[in-house]
Amino acid sequence: MITREPTIERLAIADKLMLEPFGITEASLAQALGAIREHRVDDADLYFQTTRHEGWSLEEGIVKSGSFSIDQGVGVRAVAGEKTAFAYSDDLSVEALMDAARTVRTIAAAGQDKRVKLQRAPRVASIRTLYAPTDPIATLDSTQKVALLERVEKMARAKDPRVAQVMASLGAEYDVVLVARADGTRAADVRPLVRLNVTVIAEQKVGGQVRREVGNGGGGGRFGLGYFTDAMLQSYVDHAVHAALTNLDSRPAPAGDMTVVLGPGWPGVLLHEAVGHGLEGDFNRKGSSTFAGRIGQRVASKGVTVLDDGTLPDRRGSLNVDDEGHASQRNVLIEDGILRGYIQDSMNARLMGVKPTGNGRRESYAHLPMPRMTNTYMLAGDRKPEEIVASIKRGLYATNFGGGQVDITSGKFVFSASEAYWVENGKILYPVKGATIIGNGPEAMTRVSMIGNDLQLDTGVGVCGKEGQSVPVGVGQPTLRIERLTVGGTA
Repeated sequence: MITREPTIERLAIADKLMLEPFGITEASLAQALGAIREHRVDDADLYFQTTRHEGWSLEEGIVKSGSFSIDQGVGVRAVAGEKTAFAYSDDLSVEALMDAARTVRTIAAAGQDKRVKLQRAPRVASIRTLYAPTDPIATLDSTQKVALLERVEKMARAKDPRVAQVMASLGAEYDVVLVARADGTRAADVRPLVRLNVTVIAEQKVGGQVRREVGNGGGGGRFGLGYFTDAMLQSYVDHAVHAALTNLDSRPAPAGDMTVVLGPGWPGVLLHEAVGHGLEGDFNRKGSSTFAGRIGQRVASKGVTVLDDGTLPDRRGSLNVDDEGHASQRNVLIEDGILRGYIQDSMNARLMGVKPTGNGRRESYAHLPMPRMTNTYMLAGDRKPEEIVASIKRGLYATNFGGGQVDITSGKFVFSASEAYWVENGKILYPVKGATIIGNGPEAMTRVSMIGNDLQLDTGVGVCGKEGQSVPVGVGQPTLRIERLTVGGTA
């Protein structure tokens, strides 16, 4: 069997889906880019995308909803200095492409910085093939997808009689992108993405009243639905049920400044928010990040090494190429506590005099790219996790997080712990509820006193929001001990 080189294969798939059916040729791409470059620009690109998404959800033992959507279009961009001209269209045709190119040229010539959607008069196509010959989402048929969700519910209810309600959802996405740059670069990526979520509500009577608590589990990545074996489903269910039952026994969280130990894996979301966003190139170029101008300086304790790595196989945040056509990379951001670099897209890299890092990302063809994280995590240390927990004289051990937010300029963050425990003299005494962890990202990194040898990445559920755009990401870390964080509690 003869196969093509993967890069050529991806380009061929993108061409077959988004160019050939609409009469768009290589000459059309060159003509559009040429039209943009009639006025002086530093960069220009065309971003074609087609996305199919399917979702299923189950509640109370029945499938409550099912959805299927298709979206496709092209975004056209020109960059001159710090100014960006951008237009997009959900009509894939040579005419729409040239209209977008001429609109961008006009905006760029006027020195403006704005975003326009092109509206085209609707027309009926005489003959058109609207669907690809095969549906890549169909790694399982509909019956199998429903049966998968039903297995999740049965597993959860069988786990403990206190499980009163189970909600499960399954999503699959097939995303194909093609980038044509003014410098002649052509790049394509074919991006599968699947995710399964399970939420359980457990209840028990306490003092004549019914107490209810929630637990969540799930995961996914860039592969087919066959990844969700019964063993994998059981691991998600075990995690969700454990969290709900633990919280049934939780007490109000103490408050004050104290030692906090963060568990491995998903608690790395705190690292993502409190440090990762502050290392994105746009914030540092503008001087609005607390990390701006600090390359080569100590910004964290010795032993703290933070990476953003888009090259991890099958991970949710990984990319073969970013949304500007650059290969993803393994970027060392902080090395042994010293700041080594920022996360860059092409525009901010050019303006800062450095190279792009493969982090130019956008939510869709209708959005501008910007520097975004991929898989952001801290490398392991040499301490055993049980040793770290045993070192706590009086403090909090947080193993899972819910929502949180950060102020990039000040570095201040607030996070709610969805699963946490009170520890005294090295002993876990009881689970607590309502713990809110408050701190400053850069300061917190200088207060890391112990780093575990148990690095874990999250199970594949991360979604990062920035300036109204959402993209899939990964997070991770080993067990960490951090001194003097503020815990806002209810006790």
